[in-house]
Parts: sequence; structure tokens; C-alpha cells
Amino acid sequence: MVIIPLQAVPNQAVGVTLDGQVSQISLYQKNTGLFIDLYVDNVLVIGGVICQNLNRIVRSLYLGFSGDLLFIDNQGDTDPYYTGLGTRYSLAYVSASELPAGVG
Repeated sequence: MVIIPLQAVPNQAVGVTLDGQVSQISLYQKNTGLFIDLYVDNVLVIGGVICQNLNRIVRSLYLGFSGDLLFIDNQGDTDPYYTGLGTRYSLAYVSASELPAGVG
């Protein structure tokens, strides 16, 4: 598992290489929650997905992304909000080998 560094700002983009996948993660806060877009090699993999505590974000093998992303609330059990990014809420990359067989 790799923790992706984030800042406590409402809109941000982070470039990171995850198991050889050159990725850009965009996060944006709306009234209805925190949302994520994931690009790999400048190709959109997922867009407009709501971020929830301990819920896998990519979830589907057919999307071609190896592994998955999820948010972890380090102080409780609430969905992420931008003011806690990088402290209370961590964005984690879980490699395919760390997921159950047949998943991601």
C-alpha cells in the first residue's frame, strides 16, 4: 500500500507513478462530496467518482488499471472532505497483489 500525498485544498491534481502506471489524480470538492478523476498515460480511466471512506474507487478490472485507490479516515469513519486531506484522510493505492484474487 502506498499513501499518495495530498494537500488540504478543495481542488487539486497530483501526478504519481503507481506500479509503473503514470497517473494523474484530480480531486474536487462539491457540496455533495469529494470527487475523483483518474488518468493513466493521459487517458481517462474513471471520472466523477465520489470518494467514500474505505470504498474502492476503480473497482473494475476491465478499466485496465492495475490495483485500486481508496480513502482512509485516520480518525473515525466519515467520508473525506478537503479540509482533512493529507492529515485525517489519506488516499491509498493498493497494488493488485494486495487485493483479493480476481479483483483489480
